Amino acid sequence: MLKQNLSQKMMQKLSPQQIQLMKLLQIPTSTLDQRIKEELEANPALDEGEVENQEVFDLTEEEYEKNDQEDYELDDYLKEYMEDDPITYKTKSSEDFSTDNEQKAIPIAVESSFHDHLTNQVGMMQHDDERIHKIAMQVIGSIDNDGYLRRENIAIKDDLLFSQNLDVEEDEIEQVIHLVQKFEPQGLGARNLQECLIIQMESKIDYEGEKARRRSQQLAVKILKNHFEEFSKKHYTKLQKNLFISESELRDAINEILKLNPKPASNFSGAGQRSQQYIVPDFLIHNRDGELDLTLNNRNAPDLRVNDHYQDMLKSYKVNTEGRRANKKEKEAVMFIKQKIDSAKWFIDAIKQRQETLYNTMYSIMQFQYDYFMTGDEKRLKPMILKDISEVTGLDISTISRVANSKFVQTEFGTKKLKKFFSESLQTQDGTLVSTLEVKNILGDIIAAEDKRKPHSDEKLKVTLEKRGYSIARRTVAKYREQLNIPVARLRKEL
Repeated sequence: MLKQNLSQKMMQKLSPQQIQLMKLLQIPTSTLDQRIKEELEANPALDEGEVENQEVFDLTEEEYEKNDQEDYELDDYLKEYMEDDPITYKTKSSEDFSTDNEQKAIPIAVESSFHDHLTNQVGMMQHDDERIHKIAMQVIGSIDNDGYLRRENIAIKDDLLFSQNLDVEEDEIEQVIHLVQKFEPQGLGARNLQECLIIQMESKIDYEGEKARRRSQQLAVKILKNHFEEFSKKHYTKLQKNLFISESELRDAINEILKLNPKPASNFSGAGQRSQQYIVPDFLIHNRDGELDLTLNNRNAPDLRVNDHYQDMLKSYKVNTEGRRANKKEKEAVMFIKQKIDSAKWFIDAIKQRQETLYNTMYSIMQFQYDYFMTGDEKRLKPMILKDISEVTGLDISTISRVANSKFVQTEFGTKKLKKFFSESLQTQDGTLVSTLEVKNILGDIIAAEDKRKPHSDEKLKVTLEKRGYSIARRTVAKYREQLNIPVARLRKEL
C-alpha cells in the first residue's frame, strides 16, 4: 500500500566555488602552475599579468533573478551591472605572504631519453630483417622505467597485429626478447627480479679472471637459478646444507649478488623516470635574529586578473543598445561574457583564499613546533594531531588534512614533508608525553647499531625500548618498524 510522508532533512551541499577551493588546497606548489595554465586556457576572461587600475563589477542576487524574466531589458542589466562598486580582482593582495622577489620560475629538468638509448641499440643490431626490428621496437616500448618487461608475450603479439598488422608467433617474440636482454644496461628486459639478477650475473662471470672470483660468480648463478626462494628469505643455513658449501663460500657468492642492480634502468643517466622530479617547497621558514619568519613560495603562481577585453565588450554592448530593447542574441552574448567573468573572479578568489589558508595553517604548525624549527632537534617535536591545528586556526580538520598532504616546508635543517610534523603521543614510564616520531627515531638508531649477524627480534626491541623508559607493546614495535620500512629480523641478517 502506497503512503505519502512529509519529512524535513538538513543537508550540507558544497557550492562549485567551495569544491574548487578544496581541490586547489590539495595541489602542491610544484603542480599549481599547471593547474593555473589549464584555467587560463579554459577561460578566455582570465588573464595573466599585473593589474593596473582594473575595475571589475559584481552582479547582485536580485540581478540574477531579473535576468530570467522575459521582459528584462539589456539596457537595465548593463546599467546595474556596470554601476556597481568597482572591485579590483587580482591575485596580489595588500597582505603579501611572500617576500621572494626572485624570478617566478622553477628549474625544469631536461627530459631523459632512456627509451631513445634503447632505440639506438636496436639500430645497431646485427640483423637486416625488418620484421625483427619491428618486434624489438615493440618490446622496448613495453619496458617500464625500472627496466622490466611487464607485458606478456601474447599481449605483445596482439599489439603488433593491431598497430603494425604484423602477425608473429610468441616464440619469435621470445627470441627477440633474448636479443634485447643483451642491450645496455645489463639486466634490461627481464620479466621478474630473479631473471634480472641472473642476466646480470651471467654477463659478469669473468672466465679470464681470478679462479676464486669465477667460482663465486658461478655459485651465485646457481643460487639465483635453483635456490632463489631460500636466498630471498635469507635462509642461509638451508642454503649451506643444500649446496654443501662453507659459510665463507656462501658469503662470497652473496656478496657477488649484492653488487647487482635490482632496477637496471637506474644505472642509466636520467633513466628510471621520464623526467627528474624536484621537490618544490610550498613554505619557507627562516630564522632571522632569533625570530622565525614564514613565507609562502609563490614563484610559480603567476599574477591573475580579469581580461580587459571582456569588460570592454560589456561597455560596448551598453553603448550599442542605448534606448532600445536588446534582442535574444545580444542577451545570450552578455550572459556568456558575464559567466566567463564570474568564473574568472571565482578562480582568482579561490587562489587568494588558498594562499591565506596555507599561510594560516603553516603559521600555526610553526608556532606549535617552535622549538623544533629553532633547533632542528627532532626530539623537540611535540605530539601534534590534525585536531590541534584545527582548533587553533578555526578551520575544519579535513581542510588541515588537505593542506598537510603533499606539501613541503624548507627550513635551515632541510626540506621536510608537512605530514612529518603530525604524530600521536606516547607516555613514558615517568608519565611524560612524547611524540611517536621520537620513539621511531630511537627505534631506527637501535636497529642501525645492532649486530647484523644476530639482529634483534621485535620482542628484543621492545625490551630495549623499555630500558630507555618507553613503555610500548611488541605489536606497536612491529608497526613502527614497518612504518620505517625496516624488514623483520630474519631479513636483516647478514653473514
